[in-house]
Amino acid sequence: MSINPADAQDVYRDAGDNIMFTTYLINRDDLSGDREALAEFADRLAAIERSMAIRYPDADLKVAFGIGATAWRLLFPTANRPKELVDFTGVTGPKYSAPATPADLFLHVRAKTMAVVYEVLDQAREFLRDWTTVVDETPGFRYFEGRAIIGFIDGTENPAGQDATQYALIGDEDPEFINGSYAFAQKYTHNMDAWNGLHTEDQEKAIGRHKFSDRELDDDEKLPNAHNIASQDNDGDIEHKIVRMNVPYAEPGKGIVGTYFIGYARHFTVTQRMLTNMFSQSDRLLDFSTPITGAAFFIPSRRLLEKIADGAYFPQD
Repeated sequence: MSINPADAQDVYRDAGDNIMFTTYLINRDDLSGDREALAEFADRLAAIERSMAIRYPDADLKVAFGIGATAWRLLFPTANRPKELVDFTGVTGPKYSAPATPADLFLHVRAKTMAVVYEVLDQAREFLRDWTTVVDETPGFRYFEGRAIIGFIDGTENPAGQDATQYALIGDEDPEFINGSYAFAQKYTHNMDAWNGLHTEDQEKAIGRHKFSDRELDDDEKLPNAHNIASQDNDGDIEHKIVRMNVPYAEPGKGIVGTYFIGYARHFTVTQRMLTNMFSQSDRLLDFSTPITGAAFFIPSRRLLEKIADGAYFPQD
């Protein structure tokens, strides 16, 4: 059984121009009702996407919907679980730590215009508001030249094209969940005053790349804990990759500036090792970046969403 990108949700394409990340907790007041509501939402989400694609074909709408491990156990107690779907429990390093924060469901919506993003989420709210509570809702934007908010070009090492599907989509190692993906969502705030106070050369040593040309520095020019060293996963002497999207967000009047990191992966173990490496090596970027959320999700394939809509994964009476 081979990967079929047409069956996958939007987990390996670009981050978008206007973005909204939303995480939810299930209220747990009526599990039977929650399951019925999820089935309806799984069905209607596909319909919302199709309708918007017809109404605004140039908006380049992309949507990814995910379910956390706790929610999976709650909603589908008798069903199989994706092999690497686990609750993120945080990472503790010698200097900094990455927290785990509660979230059951996840939506990542992006399009060329914010009006389309709003319309999708407004329609989704109709099917989510009675049985879920929003934990976090973060609007993001595309920065100049697609750069990260810290000024460096983002995604240089991302797998592209067909390669991206091999790194982002579950394959025949877990055939029941093929074409799904594991998402990790982590929200950071940045100390931009301190970061901007560095000379450009020092910023480049911290990232491991030239700021304007994006050319990688020679190894002896980088800090030992440069970001592009500390954030790698070279388990077994092989470089493992995920599809990363770093999305800027800000409340400029309050001086709040940050990055919403979303990583989509075929194997969550790869993402977990990357995070462990970053924090165990005290990635230099963490001196200026504080993680404030962290949660993992499974992104079902479109075919699997149809099965959820049909109630196939719910306990049978």
